[in-house]
Amino acid sequence: MRFNLLKKIKFTYFKTSVLMLFFGALCLPSLTFFEHSGDNMFDVYLNGTLVGQVADEETAKDYMIKARYDLAQESDDLVFLKTDLALEGKEVLFGEVSKEAEVVGLMQDVMDGSREETMCQAYTVKINDFTVNLSSMTEVQQLLQAAVSKYDSTDSYGVEMVQDADRELNVLTTKVYSEIEAKEEEVQEEKARADASNLPCSGVFAVFQNAAESVVIEEEKDLSEYNLGLIHMNFGDTVEVVESYMPETHLSRLETAIEEVTKDQETNKIYEVVSGDTLGEIAEEHGMTIEDVVAMNETLENENSMIRVGDELIISVPEPELSVERQEELYYEEDYDADIVYVDNDNWYTTEQVTRQQPSAGHRRVVALVSYRNDTVVNTEIIKEEVEMEAVAKVVERGTKIPPTYIRPISGGRLSSGFGGRKAPKRGASTNHKGVDLATPTGTAVMASCGGVVTKAGWGSGYGYVIYIQHPDGRETRYGHLSKVLVSAGQSVSQGQKIALSGNTGNSTGPHLHFEMRINGVAVNPLNYLN
Repeated sequence: MRFNLLKKIKFTYFKTSVLMLFFGALCLPSLTFFEHSGDNMFDVYLNGTLVGQVADEETAKDYMIKARYDLAQESDDLVFLKTDLALEGKEVLFGEVSKEAEVVGLMQDVMDGSREETMCQAYTVKINDFTVNLSSMTEVQQLLQAAVSKYDSTDSYGVEMVQDADRELNVLTTKVYSEIEAKEEEVQEEKARADASNLPCSGVFAVFQNAAESVVIEEEKDLSEYNLGLIHMNFGDTVEVVESYMPETHLSRLETAIEEVTKDQETNKIYEVVSGDTLGEIAEEHGMTIEDVVAMNETLENENSMIRVGDELIISVPEPELSVERQEELYYEEDYDADIVYVDNDNWYTTEQVTRQQPSAGHRRVVALVSYRNDTVVNTEIIKEEVEMEAVAKVVERGTKIPPTYIRPISGGRLSSGFGGRKAPKRGASTNHKGVDLATPTGTAVMASCGGVVTKAGWGSGYGYVIYIQHPDGRETRYGHLSKVLVSAGQSVSQGQKIALSGNTGNSTGPHLHFEMRINGVAVNPLNYLN
């Protein structure tokens, strides 16, 4: 009896449990039965934090995508979120999965707490190798307008952003325009439309019409009719603007960007020397001292260093990051010089010239088109002038023949006595040395420094054995203290021809060559004329 009662109670408990499970499955949608097939329920971890349970991996990934999308909709900025998703699986007979809203909400909380960095929309302005980042296109316009307004006192010019046709990517560049130019373009477009609407002529009438339209009669304007002032402006550097995303800390304040772009910076440039230049004039023109120019150029030893036409010098030029090129029509009055008139003389050497007429300055009133790069004048073109007094040109007669050159008369040799005043090396020697002494062993070959005609070859008192040569440019060279003379008077010799052997004859203190040069009978330092 008792056994039957226990059996009945167990059956009733089992029946009740089955009914409870059945009704639980109907009433609790999150309660899920699983098949016996390995891991069939997963704990979901996002960035190491448990955010719920799901039945499969795809559901967890879908929830994470939705959470990330919903967060991104809350802001226009580009946000980097850490999303390290991990799942731990287990096998259960039945279990309760988390609701979608709960899992997505917890995921958003975890993501929001692990934001790495907000990337905001920005605009990068590139000028050569210089870049600056601004927060809006409005600030870009204000930056570029500030560069223009620096040279536009009438606020007549503006900056327009246009698509760069040469670039495949979405890159903007700039166009500087003025109200006057815009109106002129409108007039030209209107005229083109009007011309297109007219019926074309044909035959002989078309020939006459085309000929008439091709004739442009330009009336000469008076000085007072020119529109003086700024007439054209553009940027001297290529400007590129691209949209980008970056941390807010990488953006520049507009005021700082304007200062960086428009403030003059010291920039090294190459200057090519032109005729008439001096170091002092070059330095003054570029706001430098001669010492600064010398210090920047290794080829210059000091302020007296020689410069030649075509030499390239490094100079420092103050320029902003964004250069502005402009043209202005200017009126001024000035004294001016006429161009020098040269008369060539084929019988003279290029070292010879004579002024045949002295110049006299004239006076004129001028309208000129002046081109600037920033504050530097790069070109001036006179487009209208009224001369009140004509300038008289300077007339110079000059030679065209290339003058002869002079070479060292011996190979080697040591300078033992220079040109000019000296202490007499021995009794009877001159204290005003008319040449230079080159110490060399007796018998050294002596060459003609330049081609010419021998006027003396033989004994010459204090010179000992000596040779005089008269050269085509009127100069004379002398070679003294020789041991042997190899030419005779009246003989023509060429440059480098062997004419004697060195020695120790005449008033001499040892084996050497006395080398002398005279111009118009006056002794000069021959070392100054050797190539």
